[in-house]
Amino acid sequence: MIARSDVVGSLLRPAYLKEAREQARTGRLGAAELRAVEDRAVREAIALQESAGIDVVTDGEFRRNSWVVTIPLREVGIPHAPLAGYEFLPADPGWWSLWKEPDGKPAHVWTFPTRPFITKKLTVVRDIVADEYAFLKANATHRTKLTIPAPSWHRIFWDPKHSRDAYPTPEDFLRDVARYLREDVVRKVIALGGDYVQMDAPNYAQWHVDPDNRAAFERWGHDMTAELRADAEIDDLVFDGIRGLTRAIHICRGNAPGGRWLANGGYDRIAGEVFPRLTNYSRLLLEYDTPRAGDFSPLKHVRPDTGVVLGLLTTKQGALEDVAAIERRIHEATPYIPLERLALSPQCGFASGEIGNPLTPEEQEAKLRRVGDVARRVWGRA
Repeated sequence: MIARSDVVGSLLRPAYLKEAREQARTGRLGAAELRAVEDRAVREAIALQESAGIDVVTDGEFRRNSWVVTIPLREVGIPHAPLAGYEFLPADPGWWSLWKEPDGKPAHVWTFPTRPFITKKLTVVRDIVADEYAFLKANATHRTKLTIPAPSWHRIFWDPKHSRDAYPTPEDFLRDVARYLREDVVRKVIALGGDYVQMDAPNYAQWHVDPDNRAAFERWGHDMTAELRADAEIDDLVFDGIRGLTRAIHICRGNAPGGRWLANGGYDRIAGEVFPRLTNYSRLLLEYDTPRAGDFSPLKHVRPDTGVVLGLLTTKQGALEDVAAIERRIHEATPYIPLERLALSPQCGFASGEIGNPLTPEEQEAKLRRVGDVARRVWGRA
């Protein structure tokens, strides 16, 4: 069954879950008690998505502080990351300085004196599939998927000063991340009967399509042309030799509390290099909720055996998109991708971090139902 109505991953955390996680961070709630609260929240997330008519559901990423689960962005305590080999070391803001407010003005979001960098060989210290996906798979009646950062996203954790002893080049590091994801994540999802895994790789659009962001990375010593090609080729390794499941990658322009974003520019600046190199992917989830995303013409570079999920509903504010407008935009994409290879989703998650985007739970539910309803109108019932 092709999933015509999809979600990117995260959902707004219920207030009781955020309170429980804060209690756990301060030692007032034990691990077993927190787990019970998370279980309740995940069951509710499943029920919400299934009742909205979403074809493939997630656990809302409710057991995470952030979508960046493999190596944490901040020293927050819980939950512990599935990978070890990094240290938090003094650093300037770096890529954090590129965030924008909804109106495009600089967003001053970096308030920490340290950032995480890889300093040792990666080791696996937590089974994320057993801890997160197993419960989702056991409790959902619809299809399920696991979401996790792509290898290419991890490039920000390699530093020439701190990381060379462990990995001489960033590509050596990224290939090790790809190996971990293939062997310790994807294969374990398959072993549990799962048939959908999504890599999240906002870095392609965040760092490469926005000329100011690209220039900043070049000032920091990055060869952006070479890195773009290498990232796509390394991301493709995750599903090397693996078939029998939906193999997806999500590419957006940044999603942070308050409706903040990172990049301005269409996929035309990366599509010719990236899309043809993703030979092992069967599905692209792309952000198209704003004029910042450009038009649909870059879809001409998508491989003929790959489907595209159009992220046409925004998660950055609560106003509900018009049914006719969504349908019109879906059909505007068909000169580049036939309708039978398209699907619909929100443009990103509703809460990439615990704080979440500026929507109410009711507005979130309305958007999920709108995705499900429009998908049935356009493609019919599965």
